[in-house]
Amino acid sequence: MKTFKKTSLATLLSATAMLSAGGVAANEDPVKLGLMLPYSGTYTALGEAITNGLKLAIEQEGGQLGGRDVEYVELDSEADPSKAPQNMSRLVNGDEVDFVIGPVHSGVAMGMLRVAKQTGAITIIPNAGLGAATNELCMPNVFRTSFSMWQDSYPMGKVAYDQGHRKIVTITWDYAGGKEDLAGFEEAFTAEGGEIVEQILVPFPSTEFQSYLTQIASLEPDAVYTFFAGGGGVSFVRDYASAGLKESIPLLGSGFLTEGNLAALGDAGEGVMTTLHYAETLANDANQSFVSAYENAYGELPDTYAVQGYDTGMMLVQALSVLGGDTSNQERLIDVLANVQLASPRGPLSFSDSHHPIQNVYLREIRDGKHEVVRIAHENLEVPDEACQM
Repeated sequence: MKTFKKTSLATLLSATAMLSAGGVAANEDPVKLGLMLPYSGTYTALGEAITNGLKLAIEQEGGQLGGRDVEYVELDSEADPSKAPQNMSRLVNGDEVDFVIGPVHSGVAMGMLRVAKQTGAITIIPNAGLGAATNELCMPNVFRTSFSMWQDSYPMGKVAYDQGHRKIVTITWDYAGGKEDLAGFEEAFTAEGGEIVEQILVPFPSTEFQSYLTQIASLEPDAVYTFFAGGGGVSFVRDYASAGLKESIPLLGSGFLTEGNLAALGDAGEGVMTTLHYAETLANDANQSFVSAYENAYGELPDTYAVQGYDTGMMLVQALSVLGGDTSNQERLIDVLANVQLASPRGPLSFSDSHHPIQNVYLREIRDGKHEVVRIAHENLEVPDEACQM
């Protein structure tokens, strides 16, 4: 992978001081943030959580970035890939935003990336987990503050093997995101010596699982690994328990199986183990402060989506503090962003050469309706973006 040279934070701070001494003043106009997130439809809650986290981070800095006020331009992506290029162009060329933040949906991200390449707009992805964004389609002006499907599923492969499981059935929807997730798990599990006895692909977005559960029971695997999310995740976990499989065949999954769904899962979720880069119960100072501040601001506990928005805000806070609010030199701005290091609620966070977060992935178990952290499943996991050329 071709990489650009990173600069130390101390060097950047020194350079900023020299600029200030030379009389270079920060732009007095507001920093314009273009939020291309879903504010209607199935993913509304995700878009709102990301927005809330982002705004909380900036409000904690007095509502400013590098001494400049902030203007938010919110555009409903509708999670519609067909509208993505037009919406992205509107933010960049029409509203002339300084940064584009989005999306949630990986299909929308594909359309956004095309415009990011054409325009050079600095784009920060606070959710969409498609691997290509920081791999085959990587570019200097695109950053991710969330995850890739591989990053959250890969650690569970070794966890499953270490738990004594040798034969596993995997199941997900028949679409790109689900397949990427299963591939990460299977890579690690088979490398340890485990066997995938069956991979089951369910037509998307079907939540009719009974026939597949009957098939799983007949295969008698040591465990099941799955990726479903949202309402599909709730249906699968409930149906799995109702079918009587929960006690005899442990259910493992990517954290999105249960994320944001704890209340809906009820007793069916108890004991389900997942891997994810955040848990609301993480016992570090940054998370405890964040949970308290978020609950006070919005009247509810934060989830992974809120943390991803918050860290996007903190990334901008740190970078524009280094730059004294000056966004005029894009090359230097990108370099500063690439060097951001955060003491995040999720744990230490930095960025790889492909601009993907290097972060801990945690093994979580639902206990008494909460994601309790069992341990770190993989510390400071870096995504192998070998195809990235920039």
